[in-house]
Amino acid sequence: MKLRALLATATLGLAFANSAFAGWKLDEQASKLNFLSTKKAQIVEQHSFKNISGTVADSGQVVLTIELASVETNIPIRNERMQKFLFETDKFAHATINAKVDSSVLTALAVGELKTLELAAELDLHGNKQNLTVPVVVIKGNKGQLFVNSVGSVVINAADFALIEGVNKLQELAGLPSITYSVPVSFNLTFAVE
Repeated sequence: MKLRALLATATLGLAFANSAFAGWKLDEQASKLNFLSTKKAQIVEQHSFKNISGTVADSGQVVLTIELASVETNIPIRNERMQKFLFETDKFAHATINAKVDSSVLTALAVGELKTLELAAELDLHGNKQNLTVPVVVIKGNKGQLFVNSVGSVVINAADFALIEGVNKLQELAGLPSITYSVPVSFNLTFAVE
């Protein structure tokens, strides 16, 4: 009888341990990824993506997927033009970010504790891959969730991802004298315990 109780307790303990280290999944409703565009040298506009998903595995592997057709500029015709001419979503439906974080740092965080990290990430966008350094602040919530916020902006250069032609096409269609090729990106992400 005592052996059975001991085995049951051990099994329960293992189940809790596994659930505690199962990783995290992006809460899409509570997360936001924004980027800025600058036209006519001084007019800055903020845009976002409505559909992003992602996970942080217990191994520390981070994957974030952005559905490029979900770009939101608050102007429907501009959304369509970005999809067709800039991102070419018929050929490149998603952008993907892969990074690695020390999982022991995440599991050791106390509730409310803040940790600043520099993530070595790879961005796969428009058929091109580039390595980026992404500074973030991570805060652990009272339900084990992770709040991951960019520190400042990560600047993405159109030339690194073969997007110059698309930017030029947008400029031509909108009749603008200029659109910058450098785009600051920022994010506020919430990962819930899986």
